[in-house]
Amino acid sequence: MGPLQELVLPVIELDDSSVVRALLNYPPIKALLPIPILLAIAPALWWFFRSTWRVLDLERVGPVRPVASPAPSPWRKWSRKQPKASTHTGRLPARPARKQIAAQVDYRPVVCLLIVAVVLTLHEYFGGRGFYESSIRPLLSEFSATHQWLKFDAYDDLFGYGWWVTARLIGYVGPLFVWKALFPKDSLLDMGLRTRGFMKHLWIYAVCLTIVVVAMLILATQPEFLNYYPFYKKSSRSWFDFMAWQGMYWLQFFALELFFRGWMLAALRRTMGMGAIFVMVVPYCMIHFGKPYLEAHAAIVAGVVLGSLAMRTRSIYAGFMVHITVAVLMDTMALSSRDALPTRFWPAETAAP
Repeated sequence: MGPLQELVLPVIELDDSSVVRALLNYPPIKALLPIPILLAIAPALWWFFRSTWRVLDLERVGPVRPVASPAPSPWRKWSRKQPKASTHTGRLPARPARKQIAAQVDYRPVVCLLIVAVVLTLHEYFGGRGFYESSIRPLLSEFSATHQWLKFDAYDDLFGYGWWVTARLIGYVGPLFVWKALFPKDSLLDMGLRTRGFMKHLWIYAVCLTIVVVAMLILATQPEFLNYYPFYKKSSRSWFDFMAWQGMYWLQFFALELFFRGWMLAALRRTMGMGAIFVMVVPYCMIHFGKPYLEAHAAIVAGVVLGSLAMRTRSIYAGFMVHITVAVLMDTMALSSRDALPTRFWPAETAAP
């Protein structure tokens, strides 16, 4: 038997973690934590936006009242045959009254919600990386073989996100033109695109941005946030990559604000009042599924705040500014935490155009 050799055991280096971070990552606490936070935030939202919500309900078009049936003729009480009392309380009004009611029915909510369902379904199945890999990428690769200026091999991932942004632009902006064809009297400028009064409400943007930045600084301590952002992982390769990604990202945010806070609220508010904001929040929260868990819950608050802000200012520009500010800060913080901020303007494997 040989000499006793020293036994070497594998060593796993544990991440430095605070007690607070450990508790936040404990599944039962992490799953239920957003609920008391949402309940605590709700009174503040009501206090800040209660006047905006009240105005929306006052502007809401109420339900059309059925035209009352004409009173029975006086001679009936002297008639030998008294008509039997009707036991059917839901009797339809006369045909002319039914036509009048049908003419005043607002089909905007029905059309709007159907369009939203179709657009989000198309995005899920044809607007992502999977469709790009199977259908778009082969065409770009073949095209780049004879067009070297495209530098497809160096920017393949960026082209993939380019398709993601393009699909959002088509899906979020396209419904406005469909809407104009269906409801020609509706003005597209009334869908959050007016700039009048923007400077007057700029202080609201500053308040909302301050609150969002503080919340973002808290969420940014979570590893899942720091590892998730930026979407385009090669943003750290060069400042050109970083700025190209931010430019595309900003376009997507403008289209998103136009779709949810501009067009959707304009289509729903005349019949739903303040309820239109909370209806909009449902699909808006759903498009955040797959992102970090706490961010998906934060989208509920963000949807209510940005929706109420859009209705108060009658524009989407404040929400757009909040979105792009948070996006830049989050991507910058994530890269900085990994010591991965770009150090050169052009990627090392490509030459400047």
